[in-house]
Amino acid sequence: MLDADDKALLRSLQDDPALTAPELAALTHLTAAQVTRRVERLSEAGILMGQTALINWAALGYTVQVSLRITLDKTIARAFDDFLIAARLVPEVLEIQTFLGRVDVRLSLVAKDLAHYQTVYRNQVLNLPHIADIEALMTVSTVKSDRRLPL
Repeated sequence: MLDADDKALLRSLQDDPALTAPELAALTHLTAAQVTRRVERLSEAGILMGQTALINWAALGYTVQVSLRITLDKTIARAFDDFLIAARLVPEVLEIQTFLGRVDVRLSLVAKDLAHYQTVYRNQVLNLPHIADIEALMTVSTVKSDRRLPL
């Protein structure tokens, strides 16, 4: 489905999503018009989903990262739906993942410090609906964090 030029474009965009069409053209040996058409086609196909800004949360004072593994009370019909709707409203929650297995949901959240985390945990997380069990894993270090696909 992807040819070598498409892969080259995607590799370049993964390295620097802010590259302009002329800059991408120079890197991929295509014309700016070809780059524009290919980027549009990749976007329309749902392969290229947009550009994002990577924010260093620690530089903004959010030095605590926690992963919460949550098991929901599945005897309640709308447990998943109710929980996910409410969890999306917690500003410190950066990512929500659902799973098959013992753990139903993982929340990834940030806090400015342990006191802030404790406040978020007590006042917001513990008030989320239908929690049967919760396990907190505090991040000590991030060894690898890369969303780039090896193209």
